[in-house]
Amino acid sequence: MEETRVVLHRAGEFSPTSAREYEAAGGYAGLRKALADPDHVVEIVKASGLRGRGGAGFPTGLKMSFTKNAAADQKYVVCNADEGEPGTNKDRVIMEEVPHRLIEGMVIAALAVGATQGYIYLRAEYPHVKQTLARALDDARAYGVLGSSIFGSGFAFDITLFIGAGAYVCGEETALLDSLEGKRGEPRTKPPYPGVAGLWGKPTLVNNVETLANLPAILEHGPEWFRSMGTERFPGTKLFTLSGNITNPGVYEFPVGVTIRRLFEEVGGGCPGGKRLYAIQTGGASGNIIPASLLDTPMDPESCDRVGATFGAGDLMFMDESCSLLDVLENLAEFFVKESCGKCTPCREGNPQLLHLLRRFQQGRALRSDLDLLLELGKGMNIGCLCGLGQMAPNPILSVIRFFPQVFKVHNGYAREVS
Repeated sequence: MEETRVVLHRAGEFSPTSAREYEAAGGYAGLRKALADPDHVVEIVKASGLRGRGGAGFPTGLKMSFTKNAAADQKYVVCNADEGEPGTNKDRVIMEEVPHRLIEGMVIAALAVGATQGYIYLRAEYPHVKQTLARALDDARAYGVLGSSIFGSGFAFDITLFIGAGAYVCGEETALLDSLEGKRGEPRTKPPYPGVAGLWGKPTLVNNVETLANLPAILEHGPEWFRSMGTERFPGTKLFTLSGNITNPGVYEFPVGVTIRRLFEEVGGGCPGGKRLYAIQTGGASGNIIPASLLDTPMDPESCDRVGATFGAGDLMFMDESCSLLDVLENLAEFFVKESCGKCTPCREGNPQLLHLLRRFQQGRALRSDLDLLLELGKGMNIGCLCGLGQMAPNPILSVIRFFPQVFKVHNGYAREVS
């Protein structure tokens, strides 16, 4: 199945760090159009229907309008490149292969909202990406894409590359902003939202790498062209990360709404060694785990919601028949215990208890009341935690209880999963 490349258009055909080669391959056409008519950029993005590609799916044009309409002497554009979700590699691919598309998208966003300073918040575990981005930013300045008068327009904007400290919680936008300010990365209580009071209390547009990288094509080709792909409620393409027990793991770009089956069979090549597919974790480490019987689910938020899957950032981890779901859940629970910032009690205390209960099942010591407690605790964390880390951490467990009850029940007792 041939990819539909928008964000990754012509990736690999030119030197990724060269602004000149990027423009020769068609780059910066969207920025030049935006510079010619900056007042209508937000309306164009709204008309395109672009929604955030980081997991939340919030309408990008609406988010931009909050910052544009906020009165302030200083505004910021911040790119969330923390990408700490296990099983997610799409932003890394964008930054490695087409970094100038991200830079172009950030300049367009800054022009739209009236920002003069931007930041790329990059996860610490991407040292090789840091080098690529640093070279691309230097070349963009030399080429006139960043600086005091972008392409001679008089519009000033520059980007600073900031390296995080390896905290998963800083993928949450307000924790990211606190980290940028030199504080401990912890989620803020909202409202106010960053669009009105963000970095150092100033209006700040925070968007994911993939979201920003869509802006150049939308400005170049128009909102109707963008809406011709994807679904009515979630237009455009999506970068899907395929991992786990699959023959061809990797990052692939297709229109939103492509089925999991097509991604698994036609792109991923199925499970290695002819093994049978058993389960799929959708949407990343905090996403739901669904059975192979739901392979025909389209990958868009509404279709995923209907069947109990998670769209998230477009991650799909495939598990074959040799996989123990209890092992998977224990591994995920250990991750969330480690990454919780500890600010709110439901997450700080809830995640260790989830792990404790899972280990009782692993050891064959669980009681029926332990299953009830898993459900009660998980649902309580869904609504009681301060940010998405704690709210979504129980989802893999809750989905396995729903779709794979045999994992927790063996005959009339409760013990370790048996194959």
